[in-house]
Amino acid sequence: MNLTMDRIMQNFEALDDWEERYRYIIELGRKLDPLDDAFKTDENRVQGCVSSVWLVTDVKDGDPPIIEFKADSDAQIVKGLVAILLALYSGKTAKEILTADIRSIFEKIELAKHLSPNRANGIASMVKRIHELALATAA
Repeated sequence: MNLTMDRIMQNFEALDDWEERYRYIIELGRKLDPLDDAFKTDENRVQGCVSSVWLVTDVKDGDPPIIEFKADSDAQIVKGLVAILLALYSGKTAKEILTADIRSIFEKIELAKHLSPNRANGIASMVKRIHELALATAA
């Protein structure tokens, strides 16, 4: 999937209600490139998510290095939320990842108001893991 955060935000704003937005989130998850089963290990599993979510990095040489993320989930809506996070964070430097303002983006598309507490905690766990991986790359 090669969708930018700007495009996702535009698409969200064009949808009239939350039923349509949830369908869009599920569609994003379906378009997400599948993660090879070899990467679906406990080591790559994001802790703190009710659904299973696996996250791996591919660091591209550069000065500074570019971090590509690949991820998958066993739950449709969560997989769509993963796709949104990858659109925001993947293909960036560690500094860009650590300074990206996910809260303001989620507030702008009103996603934060429409997530269950479990999903909100899961997103926080995914963002925390993304930040940990970015910090490890920057070290």
